[in-house]
Amino acid sequence: MKTIVITGAGGVLCSTLAEALSKQGHKIALLDLNLEAVQEVASTIKKAGGEALAIKTNVLEEESLKEARKMVNEEFGPCEILINGAGGNHPLATTDKPFYEPTEDKKDSLKTFFNLDMSGFKFVFDLNFMGTLLPSQIFAQDMIDNKKGNILNISSMNAFQPLTKIPAYSGAKAAISNFTQWLAVYFSKVGIRVNALAPGFFLTEQNRSLLTNEDGSLTQRGETIIKRTPLGEFGKPEDLISTTFWLCDDNSQFITGVIVPIDGGFSAFSGV
Repeated sequence: MKTIVITGAGGVLCSTLAEALSKQGHKIALLDLNLEAVQEVASTIKKAGGEALAIKTNVLEEESLKEARKMVNEEFGPCEILINGAGGNHPLATTDKPFYEPTEDKKDSLKTFFNLDMSGFKFVFDLNFMGTLLPSQIFAQDMIDNKKGNILNISSMNAFQPLTKIPAYSGAKAAISNFTQWLAVYFSKVGIRVNALAPGFFLTEQNRSLLTNEDGSLTQRGETIIKRTPLGEFGKPEDLISTTFWLCDDNSQFITGVIVPIDGGFSAFSGV
């Protein structure tokens, strides 16, 4: 069984993956800025008989990642699989409307492309892209030493088709897909595979208010998404498990540099 490091492990998607992988017997290091969240996940794993370590980590700080690597090595041994799950969007990097209208210039309260907060834009890009690059730099060193390893990034449907209103998140996820392919080639001679999941629309705490109303009905944006998703529903965290197992398994050793859509057919549908 392997030592698996998961960033953003306090979130609903990555915590689900962590619990599933622990049931296969893997040792799971849970990294997140929210220590309380990963401690709760670690507790759940341990109660089920698994091995888990919760570490407060800032994926944008090299020293924090180095300290996390040290703790993982001391407790579980070298990292063999890294899942880069840290990410998210921010309201400051989101426009109020999907399309620009000249009359918007006269409405100071509207957030358009022209007055997006650059601190918010930078936060989103850094969290998603740099929050994938930096952990890869730190933990891939363990894999280099062992001449074997596996990195799994989290891209998005935004990387294939940018969504309206969220330019920073869309751009960052596109960068992750590109980086996944670049890193797969770069590490191809030293036994390290690099792939990515590209989830479609999953209901999480980050997007629940955007996609559903308080009574559970769909917002206009939520309805548009469901209409564009052939399977007609949002994804569930558990829908990511089988593909994660497949890409992390040694039997997929000839697979590297791929970005796998898990989207209910969204990327295959033209809308017509």
